[in-house]
Amino acid sequence: MVQLQSFNRLFLVLSVVPMGLIGVVGALLAFRQPLGFVAILGILALIGMIARNAVILIDQVETERSQGMAPWDAVVEAAISRFRPIMLTAVSTVLGMIPVAITIFWGPMAYAIMGGLMVATVLTLIFLPAMYVAWFRIREPVDTQANAAPR
Repeated sequence: MVQLQSFNRLFLVLSVVPMGLIGVVGALLAFRQPLGFVAILGILALIGMIARNAVILIDQVETERSQGMAPWDAVVEAAISRFRPIMLTAVSTVLGMIPVAITIFWGPMAYAIMGGLMVATVLTLIFLPAMYVAWFRIREPVDTQANAAPR
């Protein structure tokens, strides 16, 4: 709340966080891992990673808007400009968890983080901009040149 300075933006971040559970459940079921204490630790760490990505994206939208960009264009530009950094951190985290995944004790945590982060990252880059546009009722600008009849 302190960083976002708005309950509306905080709500958007919190709406994305549970989507990581889709990947957690899928990964734990696919690799037949138990949902035990260490997997729950992985879920707690995952919540922070997802929230960080969402805050980064929303902050970028607000930065673009404060520089005078139209709201629709700010959302599109922020999603494009933050795509690479968000994807790189997610992929590096997933790849870093592979050696941990083969261990007996920490394996469920690694699978929970890997599955949840993969799904949540994709959903953050797709769902969060769409949710931002819907929540703040931002409309796509109408291009008057394209709609004009030819003479």
